[in-house]
Amino acid sequence: MSTYLVLKWLHIVSAMVLFGTGLGIAFFQWFVYRSGNVDAVAAVTRLVVRADFVFTAPAVIVQFVSGLLLMHAMALPWETGWISLSFVLYALVGACWLSVVVIQIRLARLAAQSSKGGTALPAAFHRAMRVWFWLGWPAFIGVLVILWLMVKKPINWSS
Repeated sequence: MSTYLVLKWLHIVSAMVLFGTGLGIAFFQWFVYRSGNVDAVAAVTRLVVRADFVFTAPAVIVQFVSGLLLMHAMALPWETGWISLSFVLYALVGACWLSVVVIQIRLARLAAQSSKGGTALPAAFHRAMRVWFWLGWPAFIGVLVILWLMVKKPINWSS
């Protein structure tokens, strides 16, 4: 198998892991939060943080590196419009994701304290969940646009 095909396969698999893990994390975090079960919220939020470090973080790195290597293999310059837009969106998605990870760590700590103490989730948890929710939308839409650009590769589209 050629180096190009291996890189393309890695890029596609990392995109699937990134999208799938992000969607799964969002689904489980949101619905467990809506359940109001403090013990379940504490358990799931702890696992959400772990999933981001085990799956999402490596996929982010592989996605970036394989993208750069594919650009080189395809002899595509940075100035190619869809590539430039992909990198801008990647930075936006990354900024949202890093913020969300920090929030998730805080959510996990707050939920664990509530679970251990047998108390309801504090107001700070609910405020952080609202920020978490709204940061997810630009990240999710950004990933969808990047995936479309990966598939479409509008080569004639200049910057």
